[in-house]
Amino acid sequence: QVQLVESGGGLVQAGGSLRRSCAASGSIFRLNVMGWYRQTPGKERELVATISSGGTTNYADSVKGRFTISRDNAKNTVYLQMNSLKPEDTAIYYCALFQRGNQYWGQGTQVTVSS
Repeated sequence: QVQLVESGGGLVQAGGSLRRSCAASGSIFRLNVMGWYRQTPGKERELVATISSGGTTNYADSVKGRFTISRDNAKNTVYLQMNSLKPEDTAIYYCALFQRGNQYWGQGTQVTVSS
């Protein structure tokens, strides 16, 4: 089994920054993709950013240039640096890990950006 434990998040003013982290434990294979998704009430969960174990990144257009995803393979940890936050970034953010056809999710953490 795989467990994902998130930290960071919270309340920040528009224009501010937050850093999220997510540590994976359990049966982690060398080749995987980790990432962040977010969800607001009444909407489907959407991609924020992903990063492969080889370092290939993918970002949603709405966060390009503001958010940076990174990972530490030795610690099985993924990070999300969020800069220039906007009120529309307010959502529950979920960490995810994809490997060998399976997906695992963190518990989700609220990020609120006040205007």
